[in-house]
This record gives sequence, structure tokens and C-alpha cells, in this order.
Amino acid sequence: MKILVINAGSSSLKYELFNKKLDSLGDGYIERIGQKGQIPNHEKAVKQALESIQEKGLVASLAEIKAVGHRVVHGGEKYSAPVRITPSVQKEIQKLCKLAPLHNPPNLAGIKACKKLLPKAAQIAIFDTAFHQTLPQKAFIYALPYDLYKKEGIRRYGFHGTSHLYLSKVAKKLLGKKADRLVTCHLGNGSSLAAVKNGKSIDTTMGFTPLEGVPMGTRSGDIDPAIAVKLSQKLGPEKADNLLNKQSGLLGLTGKSSDMRDLLATRKSNKKSQLAIDIFCYKVAQKIAAFTASLQGLDAIAFTGGIGENSGYIRAQICQYLPHLGVKVDAAKNRANTTLFSVKESKVSLLAIPADEEKEIASQTLKLL
Repeated sequence: MKILVINAGSSSLKYELFNKKLDSLGDGYIERIGQKGQIPNHEKAVKQALESIQEKGLVASLAEIKAVGHRVVHGGEKYSAPVRITPSVQKEIQKLCKLAPLHNPPNLAGIKACKKLLPKAAQIAIFDTAFHQTLPQKAFIYALPYDLYKKEGIRRYGFHGTSHLYLSKVAKKLLGKKADRLVTCHLGNGSSLAAVKNGKSIDTTMGFTPLEGVPMGTRSGDIDPAIAVKLSQKLGPEKADNLLNKQSGLLGLTGKSSDMRDLLATRKSNKKSQLAIDIFCYKVAQKIAAFTASLQGLDAIAFTGGIGENSGYIRAQICQYLPHLGVKVDAAKNRANTTLFSVKESKVSLLAIPADEEKEIASQTLKLL
């Protein structure tokens, strides 16, 4: 029995194959889908992925693939757990495209392709928003006219849920009760934090869309809402949306790069690079501190994502704002990206954990089966 995990983006397809013990057998990444001279659509991309799996000898026959776990970004309020993708579920995912117009359509394209090419395999949807469905109303309802929530679905949904769930599970396995009050930090080109109490998400930084929260690669994060109004009046809604989502964040601050690795490489010679780093770390630290109110204390902080698991410098800069919480970093272990990098006397455990959303999707798929 094999489980295939599919993460279909607007112009890319990431895939990974697992056995029933959740050992990874192989993975791949296909990009530039739909671009001129490249793979025309997601069906062709899935077909190429399946051909690669066979060519590598990962399966003797595609019939060995008994299930496909699909990452679906938005499940709205309806889905708080993985589900088999029936025609009615597919229609619901289609309806939710209005809440995630950039993400749910390609997710659906991947689902349709797999249903056609692997018709006997169970198709399972794993929703990014599901983990955050345990947020209390005080955390997810905005101070707007209440009818906007009831009629338009405007509320905090949160994203990166699969990553935050995986991170909380690993932290619990490593620390036991010392991870009951946990802040998970998924830091990469897209970044979000979550307050996780006894394994459940009770608050998170991303909101109605992934734009809210800390500054990211190209997203602004939290700003005065009046700025968005002003930009819409000046540029028009589409250009304003593009500016906030694709031209802001680290890219907007430096004018050159959205990649934290570039900023770290030039921070000593470029003041804008250092400023962008300083703003990012300051805002992340602020969110961690704020979540101690949600959690009524703090036992551990867990970092993951391209930045969170690989940059000791960024972790150290974030933690320097938190000594009042009892946070103490072991500098040598932090530089070496050691999993547990807090000193023994630190009141808060500090973890750097490699992201593995695909394994979590496979795990949830297997559990549902």
C-alpha cells in the first residue's frame, strides 16, 4: 500500500510517495505549469509525476497507490478534519474558491487530475485551515459589523495549519507536558505563528487571508487598514492588492529581494537588508509575547520553515526580545541548528524542527482510511 501526497499550486506541483509506515519513498517538484513551452496543465503534471514514480521503481504498478492526500488551502468553517473527496465535497471546495481565489482552484485542478489518472485510489482532502477551527470566537471574529461574519464569512481562518499541527506533535513528543503551552513559528517566504494549548490551536496570526500577521517575503503583514483604503483609492483595488501581497514585506523594504538568505548575506553592507531583518524579528517576537496572554503562560517555542529551522541568527534576534519570559538561548546549539537549543535553566524550551507537511498529510490520510 502506497500513499501519494499532492500539493498543487497555481504553476507548480509538489508530490511525495509514502508507504503505510509513513516512510518517504521519493518526491518531486514540477514547476512552470501553464507557461508557454512548458507543461500545459495540472493533469499533464500529475501524469508526469506518476511516470517518474514508475520510472524510479517506487511502485511496480500504479494500483499500489491506494490513496492520494491533497493539500487544500481553504476549508472554511465546514471542514475541521480530513475528508474523502466526494462530488459534494468537491462542490464545497469550489464554492470556497471565493475565499481563496489563488489557491483553491489549482488545488481542485490537482484533485480532478488524480481522480482521472488514479480512479481507484481514495482521494482525501487535508485542509490548511482545519487545525485553526478550534479558535474561540474571541480570537476569530473581527470587530466589524457582525453580519459580515454571518453573511460573508469574514473572520480569521488562519493558514499553514498542517505545518503548525505537525510542529505541535513533534514538540509534544520531545517535551511532553513542557509543550502544553506552545507557540509554533512557521517562518519562510510565507510566515505565521500559532498559540497551541494542549495540542489545539487557540490563536494564530494569519486571518481572513494569508496577508495578515508578520511581514513576509512579499506580503506586508499587519498594517493600518486605512492604508489599504488609501492605496485602493490611488491605484485601484487590483493594483493595491498586488502591492500588498506581492510587492511588500522583505521585497518592499529592500527593493531587491524577498529571500531572507539574500538579506542575511548583505546585512553588513546594506542598511535596508538589516532594517528588513530587524523589522521581521521584532514583529515575530511581538506576536510570541502576545500569545503568552492567549496561553496564560509559555512552555515552549518551536521554529520551522525555511527561515525558522535554518537560520540561527534570526532565531537569536527574535529571542533577544524575550528574556522577560525566561527565554535563554544556547548560542552554540542555536548556530548548529540543534533541535533543542535552549540552555537547561531556560524557563522556555526552544526547538528548531524541520518542516514535513507532506508526512503530516500522509499521516492524516492513513488515519482517515
